[in-house]
Formats: sequence, C-alpha cells, structure tokens
Amino acid sequence: MTRALYHDDAYLREAQGQVVGHTFEGGIVLDATIFYPTSGGQPGDAGRLVWDDGAIDIATTVKGQGTDIVLVPAEPSPLPPLGTRVRQALVWDRRHRMMRVHTALHLLSVVIPRPVTGGQIAADKGRLDFDMDQAPQDKAALEKAMNDLIARDLPVLTEWITEAALDAQPGLVKTLTVKPPRGQGQIRLIRIGEGDATADLQPCGGTHVGWTSEVGRVHIGRIEKKGRQNRRVYLHLDDA
Repeated sequence: MTRALYHDDAYLREAQGQVVGHTFEGGIVLDATIFYPTSGGQPGDAGRLVWDDGAIDIATTVKGQGTDIVLVPAEPSPLPPLGTRVRQALVWDRRHRMMRVHTALHLLSVVIPRPVTGGQIAADKGRLDFDMDQAPQDKAALEKAMNDLIARDLPVLTEWITEAALDAQPGLVKTLTVKPPRGQGQIRLIRIGEGDATADLQPCGGTHVGWTSEVGRVHIGRIEKKGRQNRRVYLHLDDA
C-alpha cells in the first residue's frame, strides 16, 4: 500500500520514502510517494531516487497491485533494497505544466457543458472528447470564456465524499467512459471556486494548481470529428 502524498500537496517536489516492495518487472514501491501514476489521461511522473549509496532515475510511474504505486526505472539498474530510506525528487517543470493543463481541462468542461467521453494530458496541451454531434462554431468565444474563468483566480480545492454521497449526486460525474475508482469508501472531488462562485465540481484523482490564474492564458486548437456523436477539442498553454 502506497500513500499518495500528491493528494495532500501537489506542490511537493521532494520527499522521503521507504522501499516496501519490488515488482517482477523491476519497479520500486514506496510506502509514500509524490510521484503520480499514469491514470485518467495524465501521464505518470518522472524524477529521481537517491539513497546513501546509490541513485536511480525514474522514467515513469504506474499503478500496481491494489493501492501500490510503482516507480519505473529509466534503465536496468540495481534497486534500493527493501527497507531503504530514499529521497524522491520530481521532474518538476513537467509535472507543473501537466497540473496547469489538467486544471484547464476541467474549465473546458465548464465552457462546453457536455458529457466527456475521453481525455488526454501532456506538458503543453490537452484534449477532451465530448458527446456531441456538432462541433462548437465559435472557437473565439470558447477561448474568451476559458481565459475569463482563469483570470478570476478561483481557488482549486480538494474534498472527499463517500461513495454513497456520490451515488446520490450522479450529475457530479462528467465522464461517460471512466468512472471514479471505488472500494476505498471515499471519492476525491476537485472544486474550482467556493460557495456560490463555484465554477466546477467533479471527481478527480489527478494533480492541479492551487489557483486558476496559475494556469496562464490558453488557446483552443483543433476541433475534430471522432465519430457520429463525438467531437475532440484541443487546448494549448500559450507559453508552451
């Protein structure tokens, strides 16, 4: 079992951890980690582990058995033994850009209020697929609405609710194909804004910035037809 430190603080760039497992494929499992595993369209984190007599680069991070989070070395190398205390360090610029993109995609789902059928996040852009038969006609209006929301400098907050509470509010789930993970008793929500100023509230296990202004300006890219009832909308960070 790995404690996901990024759920408590997505801005942690370094942290201590203890090796509690190795996978057959050569991955490393820690008792607690700042590394986000590939899921929900967000790529796994990269970085480095350092211990008293060694170091290893981490190429990506994936989910393992149960709640294990597996750090995947960049190349075959001697692994830190079980019980070893290690210092974890993220490739921070890459992670932070994905935090900005992920938060921007939540806002994209606000300005295009349609069910989401898929999504993907990169360090400079992202995209959402929407259940809609016609593409949005006014990209400039979408872009202005996005940047107006970002400029409001809304707080991005984490909440937890029970699975039963989520079942009683099915409208919180915007995704048609990916459902929030169950079995832990609670579901993590991301709220953008507070009280009557809430712009968005939905289940999400990913990493986000703390305020919408941190996203920076964005622009809408291509809008593609992906089937009779599916439109793909790309979003880009202006400073990418």
